[in-house]
Amino acid sequence: MRSIWNGAISFGLVSIPIKLVNATESHSISFRQIHLDDGGRIRYRKFCELEDREVTGGEIGKAYEDGDGSLIPVTDEDLASLPIPTTRTIEIVAFVPADRIDPLQMDTAYYLSANGVPATKPYILLREALKRSRKVAIAKFALRGRERLGMLRVVDDVIAMHGLLWPDEIRGTDEVAPDASVTVRDQELDLADALMDTLGEVDLADLHDDYREAVEELIATKASGEQAPAAPAGEKAGGKVLDLMAALEKSVRAAKESRGEETGGATDGATGTKAGERTGGKAEERTGGSAEVTPLPARRSARTAPKSVGGKKSTSTAKKTAAKKTAKRTTAKETSGTTARSATKSTAEGAAKGAAKKTAAKKNAATAKKATPRKRASA
Repeated sequence: MRSIWNGAISFGLVSIPIKLVNATESHSISFRQIHLDDGGRIRYRKFCELEDREVTGGEIGKAYEDGDGSLIPVTDEDLASLPIPTTRTIEIVAFVPADRIDPLQMDTAYYLSANGVPATKPYILLREALKRSRKVAIAKFALRGRERLGMLRVVDDVIAMHGLLWPDEIRGTDEVAPDASVTVRDQELDLADALMDTLGEVDLADLHDDYREAVEELIATKASGEQAPAAPAGEKAGGKVLDLMAALEKSVRAAKESRGEETGGATDGATGTKAGERTGGKAEERTGGSAEVTPLPARRSARTAPKSVGGKKSTSTAKKTAAKKTAKRTTAKETSGTTARSATKSTAEGAAKGAAKKTAAKKNAATAKKATPRKRASA
């Protein structure tokens, strides 16, 4: 491994010469820009805007642009002569428990290698001290034009250093936090726990970059002159979750099926929650509160409909009986019989009244005809 920085670890009065080596490497596939018309490479050339000519890397330096647009040149020698102890030194300032470090602060990782035989013993001393204390070292160092914060810990038999962001470089979470008024029910947490247990653990060494492998296969296919494979049709990701409980249950079943386990029926084996209880939970979620069960009132004893009598009373009684049918529970047979008898009598009375009226009208017409004197015809 090629070192990117040489210096020393300052551990109190102990100085440990070290070399800084990148602990990670990128396996991502890089692309070149081309001209679509003819496939020619697109290159960027650096020009001096005053001389209007291309310049080489040896002619290029760095400068700070002031507020008025003026440029203040700053050389590597200027930065190397800064009056700070961390210019070529990783200065340990404290030892703290590892859980005190927020993972959000972690940046690039480096390996620290002992630089030379004299550095071996103090290097091992610091490594073993870190192991026994079960703590990490917080240090300050300068790299690539700025002072940085670092965390030293032991990885196998090597001291590794993680670059840390300064606390004021971590953004707050107030603007991205979800609505605090939304609550999660115990049934949903039980299913989420069941899903976590079903998915289980994984060895990180077994994970690999599927996207990179697909890109490599695509490039090999096109290089051989074959047709690029079509993307398989799959379900669209994202979307609104309409039923959280149903989505969790489906996820648990899918996870079990992928691992060759049998899925439960009406009762979920992972959570012990019955289907009826989950159904009640959904009803509760739709109503926005706890579901209440209202007992049905006791059935009242059927009341006998009043007997219908002749004349106008029977007609009014029939109407009252018909109006009260929906409010009172009566025996179907008694209600239908009473209604039928009342309706028959009402019909008969109505027909009798109509016939009487017709008879009276005829008599009145005959009487009026007799009472009118006939006029004699003139000679």
